[in-house]
Amino acid sequence: MNSDKFIVIVTGISGGGKTVTLRTLEDIGFFCIDNLPPEVASHFVETIKDYKDFIKIAIGIDIRVYSFLNKAEEVFERIKKKFRSEILFLDADDESILRRYKETRRPHPLMCQHENLLDAIKKERVLLYPLKKLSDRVIDTSNFNPHQLRSLIRSIYSENEKHPYVTVMSFGYKKGVPVNADIVFDARFLPNPYFVESLRELSGKDPNVKDYVLNQTETKEFLERIKSFLSFVLPKYKKEGRYYITLAVGCTGGKHRSVVLAEELSDFISSLNFKTNVIHRDL
Repeated sequence: MNSDKFIVIVTGISGGGKTVTLRTLEDIGFFCIDNLPPEVASHFVETIKDYKDFIKIAIGIDIRVYSFLNKAEEVFERIKKKFRSEILFLDADDESILRRYKETRRPHPLMCQHENLLDAIKKERVLLYPLKKLSDRVIDTSNFNPHQLRSLIRSIYSENEKHPYVTVMSFGYKKGVPVNADIVFDARFLPNPYFVESLRELSGKDPNVKDYVLNQTETKEFLERIKSFLSFVLPKYKKEGRYYITLAVGCTGGKHRSVVLAEELSDFISSLNFKTNVIHRDL
C-alpha cells in the first residue's frame, strides 16, 4: 500500500454539502477534482501515484455519473488496497435538501426524469445507497450551515490548520479606498507630520516620522483599540475559513501616518502567529 498519499472520495446526496466540503479540503491543501466517473478516478489516481506534488487528494463523485456507479464498489476496493483512503458520504434529510434547493434555485440532477423534486431526491437515495453502505464516514449535514460544515471538515482532515494570510496596506484617501480591502481604518484624525516642516518630505518609514506619529496620545489609544479588535476578529476569520484578509489603513496622502500604522500593525499581527505582508500603495 502507498502510505505517502491520502485519498478522500467525497460523495453523497445532491445538496448535502459536497461543494462546500471539496472547497474546504482544497483550502487545507488537498488537490481536488470533481464529478469523475469511478473508473476514471481509478485511472487518475494511478497516473499521479508517483508525483510528489499530489499527497492529499479529494475526488468528488455524485449522482451526475450514476451510469457508472455499478462499478463503484470494485473501483473503490481497488483504490483502498493501494492507497490510504476513505469514502466520505454527505447526507441530509429530505426537508433540508428541499429547503436548500429552493434557496439556491438550482435544478436537481434527476429532475429531467422526475417532475417532482421530492421524487428526484428519493430516487437519488436509492441509487446512492450502495455507495453509502461502502462509506467509511457518513456526515448528516441537516442541521449544519456552510460555516459549521467547513469547521467540521477542517477539524477532521486538517493536520496543520492554516492561519489567515493578512495583507496590511497603507493608502491615501486622495486616491480612493482599496477596492479589495476587508477592514479599513481611517487615520486622518491623527496629527499630520505633513504640517511639520522638517518631516514633510520624509515618509512614514523614517524614524523621525515614526516617532512623531507613535508618540501622539491619540495614536497610542487608536493602536490599542485596533489591536484589541484584531485580537478578537482574526481568530474568528480563521474559524470561518477565511485565509486571505486585506487590512487597509488610510490617511490623506498615504505617505506618513498610514505607513507608520501599517508597519506597526503588521508587527503586531505577526506576533499573533499570522503571516503578514505590507504594501504601501501610495508611498
